[in-house]
Amino acid sequence: MRTELTRIPAPDGVAPASSYAHVVMGRGRFVAISGQVALDENGKLVGENDPEAQARQTFENLRRCLSAAGATFDDVIKLTYYVTDMAHMPAVRAARDAHIPSDHLPASTAVQVVGLVRPELLMEIEAYAILPE
Repeated sequence: MRTELTRIPAPDGVAPASSYAHVVMGRGRFVAISGQVALDENGKLVGENDPEAQARQTFENLRRCLSAAGATFDDVIKLTYYVTDMAHMPAVRAARDAHIPSDHLPASTAVQVVGLVRPELLMEIEAYAILPE
């Protein structure tokens, strides 16, 4: 059983969103996934200087964390992207689109940061999800 989520891509008086929903709501258990980065299961960086490879690994790590909570990307209501350069966002969106269909886009925020916990990391992505009670 999945939680019924309501997505509102364009609330009255707000410009429509093309790559996220402005509002996502639902009832159930809240799941917070810490920011994930492009490290494999051994802590080794995947994709040095390669935003596409780092985005793919980061979304795979998010998928694994969601799975550990009994969730999938269908349950995600919010993604926050921290990138060291906004030029990495097309790679992030491509990795996201490989996991989340366009009619299930979560609320999202993208922030450019000066740096992350390790200088070779290009992005960090956190997720919030809601599961059935």
